Amino acid sequence: MFQLTATPARALADEPVHIRATGLAPLQIVTLVASMKDEKGYVYQSKAFYRANEVGELDLTQAPSYGGDYVGVHPMGLFWSLKPKKPFRRLLKHDVMNSPFWVTLNLYDSVSLQVSTTDQPRASQMVQRWFSGPGVQRVQIREGRVRGALFLPPGDGPFPGILDLFGGRGGLVEFRASLLATRGFAVLALAYFGYEDLPEKLEEIDLEYFEEAANLLLAHPKIQPPKIGVISVCKSVEIALAMACFLKLVGATICINGANAIYEFPLRYKDLVITPSPTFLERLQVDVIGALRLRHYKGDARNELNPKSVLPIEKAEGPILFIVGESDECLNSREYAEQALEQLRSHGRSNGRMLVYRGAGHLIEPPYTPLCYASPHEKHSDIVLWGGDPVGHATAQEHSWGEIQKFFREHLTQTRSKL
Repeated sequence: MFQLTATPARALADEPVHIRATGLAPLQIVTLVASMKDEKGYVYQSKAFYRANEVGELDLTQAPSYGGDYVGVHPMGLFWSLKPKKPFRRLLKHDVMNSPFWVTLNLYDSVSLQVSTTDQPRASQMVQRWFSGPGVQRVQIREGRVRGALFLPPGDGPFPGILDLFGGRGGLVEFRASLLATRGFAVLALAYFGYEDLPEKLEEIDLEYFEEAANLLLAHPKIQPPKIGVISVCKSVEIALAMACFLKLVGATICINGANAIYEFPLRYKDLVITPSPTFLERLQVDVIGALRLRHYKGDARNELNPKSVLPIEKAEGPILFIVGESDECLNSREYAEQALEQLRSHGRSNGRMLVYRGAGHLIEPPYTPLCYASPHEKHSDIVLWGGDPVGHATAQEHSWGEIQKFFREHLTQTRSKL
């Protein structure tokens, strides 16, 4: 009798699942298919072809896939290789507190290139992927100008406080904050445009808004003083670096695939105005799939018309971790990170570090999230190329997630006296 098991069947989205099949014929070829729907009803699917061992068992921690969406031993390959049936969709979780993603695993007893809804699997297993753990609290934030959602771990704390910034998509993005809260951090997912009464579009970076949010977070009774951390990606890396440069209460900064200068919109902080470095439409490229490659669109601020747009990173007091995907097609992020590190070194500073991941694209997210190679840009209808290959990107997401937590624990958690 065919049996398919996935352990645990209910898990956090950043936790691995152990998939096994028993009752197969010795050395039998089977197809494993994973499928799910996002919150808007769009279908995602992946498949891989496996061979049972001599006693008719299959264990994905040991057995290689011979074909399908990936090849080799990848225990979580069915999850990170999920692809949308409708091209160019990005899998995002919006309701992080009340519902999981439901992933159906099906086993078919032959090589099935096209699985239809009428094909009956020989065994099935349903898996729940949650984005918040037991006891995590979500608190809606509407204080002063600040809009967002604060995620608190269970217990009295105090907890290391983190400000979570997403890039140029707008709105409120919560899935990374809720997972970090499950891992013991108090995280404020911050909206800064395109949400409630905030500006509809990002036309300038008002650093005082982010200072207000940081002060609000640090003033919370469950936040461990004296400083907070900031995690950022893409456009918000400029904001995070500016916060590290100009705000004393920022103690640790993570920059995922971003720039080291101000681009597109001016940054204002009190009497300071940093005008943006120019962008160059003529440097846009079109990929073979018709997607825009923005990689060279922003150029190098040091060599262009406004070198003063480069952020004074040497003023940052806390450590900075740059996370870079070598296959980022949206930004020349490795070069920007290397420039930032050289800038620190030239001023005698050693508070910067870089993690470079071969094969990783632009959107490096929590582990087992499917690669989004290209999707519509939020500001217009064009498809934008994010880059990455599925295996390299999955490896980067799994490793960097551990490094992110280690970095914040090291630099935000105060050592308690043992006297």
